[in-house]
Amino acid sequence: MEFRITSLPSFKAASSGADKNFDFSPEGTLGRFDRYFSAIRPSDRDSFLPRDFLYYDEEQQGMVWMWALSDDMDDGGNEVIDFDGGYYLTYAYKDGDEETNGRLYNEALKYIEDSEILELDIRPNHYAMGHIITPAEIIKAQGWAQMETFIPIRLKNK
Repeated sequence: MEFRITSLPSFKAASSGADKNFDFSPEGTLGRFDRYFSAIRPSDRDSFLPRDFLYYDEEQQGMVWMWALSDDMDDGGNEVIDFDGGYYLTYAYKDGDEETNGRLYNEALKYIEDSEILELDIRPNHYAMGHIITPAEIIKAQGWAQMETFIPIRLKNK
């Protein structure tokens, strides 16, 4: 399997906060956050970047959804957090296919472990995260989405 390595900048983000119930229902923490950021229409200069990321916060034991804010975006009354950015090894799979995700995740970890230059960079507020990369109109037409997983990495100290 070939993986992509990318860099994400540091940014301020609106955050759902940790949801220990993993509640994506319209009334749930994650469902309300989805409604908040789905209503935002970024300017043309910001519309091509991945802006939302979902991750499991190990310290708080809950799912967190964040939305990268630009200077002209409203945080919707959500907590605002600082995201450190950094290097990420990524792969994509059909959203909901947890068997493929698990296999690719393990392959990615093995790739990083075997690397002479890379190592994991998992730390508080810096975890593996996911982002739907399929445009909404395509999801509607084909009935499914593609998810990209981002695994934090850094260069090994030599």
